[in-house]
Amino acid sequence: MKTVKITGVPEHFNLPWHFAIDEGAFRQRGIDLQWKDTPEGTGKMCKMLRDGETDIAIILTEGIVRDIASGSPSRIVQTYVGTPLIWGIHVAAGSPFSTAENLQGKKAAISRYGSGSHLMAFVHARKMGWDTGTLDFEIVHTIDGAVQALTDGKADYFMWERFMTKPLVDQGVFRRVGDCPTPWPCFVIAARDEILEKDAGIIKHILEVINTYTADFKQIPSIDRTLANRFGQHPGDIREWLSLTNWSQSAPDPEMLENVQEELLNLGLIEEKKPYDKLVKLVN
Repeated sequence: MKTVKITGVPEHFNLPWHFAIDEGAFRQRGIDLQWKDTPEGTGKMCKMLRDGETDIAIILTEGIVRDIASGSPSRIVQTYVGTPLIWGIHVAAGSPFSTAENLQGKKAAISRYGSGSHLMAFVHARKMGWDTGTLDFEIVHTIDGAVQALTDGKADYFMWERFMTKPLVDQGVFRRVGDCPTPWPCFVIAARDEILEKDAGIIKHILEVINTYTADFKQIPSIDRTLANRFGQHPGDIREWLSLTNWSQSAPDPEMLENVQEELLNLGLIEEKKPYDKLVKLVN
């Protein structure tokens, strides 16, 4: 039995992994896949890959591209979610800000530098025509930290996946003042170079298993109720999210990765673009 460590955010996107692990699908192939939730998000997972704390991460595309371009010994092995992530732009319920335009020059709460909430603040600012050099950040680590920071006035706004954050909007903790979809497929599967060199066959088996689960995931009977109950969501919100979300079983598109790097380069978040084979290692 080969032990492999894997991590991802504790969000609805990753439920197929839990189904596959619980049903013993990886063990049938001689793999003990050990899942670890990382609520801190992509910045933390990038560090875990660098430090060898995890072998595989289900991670935001822009975050891992930036980290690999900055020297992380990891590569993308597949696109995991082929549709954009819809980032909600949130303020405290009692905040005076009513639109995204009101947030120019205000402080953004981010989970950590290099995280999706950090990088998408730049993407959003560029989209709004703001000077990205004036962006100001408060590190909050988790969504609970963001609630505290916005409530206490230590930060003014927080960008996080819209549907996972909606219960806080429904409860009157946050108000959503806008959305900012990623301009590319949102999640990829990345693995450390070391395991790709030593155990590429194991990674291939893992991808084969998870791809069978994601291909059929939306057709599972009552999956909307299962997701709603597990993640504290309204079934109607889950059904809307499912209609907007498609899992992928394909290699990353070279043009897509070129676009991600071009955006990161223009924002000053990477120093140079990397060729496809420095970002991606295909094992199929």
